[in-house]
Amino acid sequence: MNLYQLRYFAELAHEQHYTNAAQHLNISQPSLSHAISQLEEELGVQLFEKAGRGTRLTEYGHEFLQCVTRSLSILDNGIENMRRYARGEGLIRLGFLTQLGVQFIPRLASRFLSLNPDCRINFTFHGDRTPELLDGLRLRKYDLVFCVRPIESDDLSCVPIDRQELVLIVPKDHPLAENQSISLEDTLQYPYIYFNNKTGLRFVIDELFEKVGRRPEIAYETDEEQIIFGLVAYGFGIAVTPYREILLKLNVKILPIVRPAWEGNIYMVTNKQTYQTPAVKNFRDFILRELLQQ
Repeated sequence: MNLYQLRYFAELAHEQHYTNAAQHLNISQPSLSHAISQLEEELGVQLFEKAGRGTRLTEYGHEFLQCVTRSLSILDNGIENMRRYARGEGLIRLGFLTQLGVQFIPRLASRFLSLNPDCRINFTFHGDRTPELLDGLRLRKYDLVFCVRPIESDDLSCVPIDRQELVLIVPKDHPLAENQSISLEDTLQYPYIYFNNKTGLRFVIDELFEKVGRRPEIAYETDEEQIIFGLVAYGFGIAVTPYREILLKLNVKILPIVRPAWEGNIYMVTNKQTYQTPAVKNFRDFILRELLQQ
């Protein structure tokens, strides 16, 4: 028994005429008769009987038709779903640094959907810290992750897609607030609010101070940049942090860092060991075109 025989059986049951059914199936009438005979022989019962110039289902044929109809419907739905996925439809699961969920990720997703109006594409959005995002990527919870530079790994593919600006923030009444820019070596006498070692930014900022050749005095550590903003605004210390527009509304002075030279990036990360669906691949290719050609 094969799929062709089941489709032939369903068509003949509908047409109740061998010639008409064969024409609809684009096969010869002898081929259809042979297929039905093989099917009946395998099942051990007769499915059709003569009815004038046509044919009709037997009692067993009616019962079998119900099973075949349900089975073909399930199969056809599955085939159609696979074809939709092949056309680039389906689900895209994104993991990203929480701060990227304000503009960066929504802008990219919205733009991608506007360029593919005829495709049924859905997104899931999850914000977190870099270590948790990479763990989720390895556990196949996400298709794409957007974070600061991860530690080198054989199972991950990382592509820089956007620049991230680091600045020094100090309270507005701080001695350093008189500056218009800053060298980090001139800040080492003041206590720092620092990202803890659970964050990807800790590694990035540590690299900056390695270039200076000295480590800052760390007064407090946290993994939330909003907490760092608040602590600096209320005089608990100074901090190196990514530039965010919200800083303009706080009691802090924002100072560009002129030394040491540094260029940071946001990375798009994929799991090399995971199959990328056409939808995910299309979105990834779109991001590379959209951002890297700017």
